[in-house]
Amino acid sequence: MSQVIATYLIHDEKDLEKKAEGIALGLTVGSWTNLPQLQKEQLQKHKGEVVSVTPLEEDERVNEYLGKRVKRGLVRIAYPSLNFSADLPAILTTVFGKLSLDGEVKLVDLAFSEELKKQFPGPRFGIDGIRQKVGADHRPLLMSIFKGVIGRDLDYLSEQLKQQALGGVDLVKDDEILFENDLTPFEKRIINGKAVLNDVYEKTGKKTLYAVNLTGKTFELKEKAKRAAEIGADVILFNVFAYGLDVLQGLREDEDIAIPIMAHPAVSGALTPSEFYGIKSPLLLGKLLRLAGADFALFPSPYGSVALDRREALGIADELTKEDEHWKRSFPVPSAGIHPGLVPLLIRDFGIDSVINAGGGIHGHPDGAEGGGKAFRAAIEAVLAGKTLEEAAKDHKELKKAIDLWGAHEVAV
Repeated sequence: MSQVIATYLIHDEKDLEKKAEGIALGLTVGSWTNLPQLQKEQLQKHKGEVVSVTPLEEDERVNEYLGKRVKRGLVRIAYPSLNFSADLPAILTTVFGKLSLDGEVKLVDLAFSEELKKQFPGPRFGIDGIRQKVGADHRPLLMSIFKGVIGRDLDYLSEQLKQQALGGVDLVKDDEILFENDLTPFEKRIINGKAVLNDVYEKTGKKTLYAVNLTGKTFELKEKAKRAAEIGADVILFNVFAYGLDVLQGLREDEDIAIPIMAHPAVSGALTPSEFYGIKSPLLLGKLLRLAGADFALFPSPYGSVALDRREALGIADELTKEDEHWKRSFPVPSAGIHPGLVPLLIRDFGIDSVINAGGGIHGHPDGAEGGGKAFRAAIEAVLAGKTLEEAAKDHKELKKAIDLWGAHEVAV
């Protein structure tokens, strides 16, 4: 049977079983017990079914937060595909539309039947396809971010791009707050960026991709993205949650936009942080981004300035990279507060199929962005070779300067 099974964390003062049944009915056929038998038979195939109710231990901290004594539990409810069209807006409205307003229910996971999975494209390129484009195997990719470019012109942007590429990064992405403007317009950023990166490639033999921020009004995005593809854009950066997951899927499914898509988590913090309500991070920033078509998914790292709980971050990465016959794997991109001294932690936690993404950790290096990139590359090589960063720093001056500035977190990998 084609269906989606939603898992919820629920809190209730009385009966978890009763609350679960109320959700299953309320989000499908409505009332049930008072219906005539004939109507029950007609509506049975549309009725939500409680699959399981798993009580959790009472938590005094939760009681204190909610201001009452509650029972907690994980509830799984199956929703028949007959009830919704095969798109994310319909599915999310079915399983968590008005229920999201409850304030004491968190959507933890969605399990799609095999038939339903086929309706979603997944990444066009995925991890393996991106590796082919970059020419990098058996190591994490390295990405840097434009910083301080608002109010600056194309010459400034081009020089910053050049310095980052000379540092050996695999990707450079726009800042998510760089929108269409007169000084650095979208198309000119792409054309200039390609010229700069081609020049660096001719000199160094190192391929670097540029992720340009796709912005504007929703119904203008496709034409803008098509134009980006026509003039040779490497990657599109997209603020998914400012627009919607379905917009991401629409971009991914358009054959005239056959370029990788990098999903930024901006605005998602309005949906995920609470442990009592909203949507669980591995679902929103992992599974749903992957099935909608993101080749890369950025999310807060467990170590930086807006640190995410480590279990949540690892859960996101698992959803992006675990094998699924229907979808290619997406690159996890743990971000924020990353510097070369964190590379051992990043590789231990996220493995080689990840992207190490840094802004200040690149630009804040004493030798500038080029030195920052070289420090990261030296740190990655050291960890993969089984060396400590302190050992590697003896032969790499850029890494030594980075460690002197930010320190090093040595762990076994």
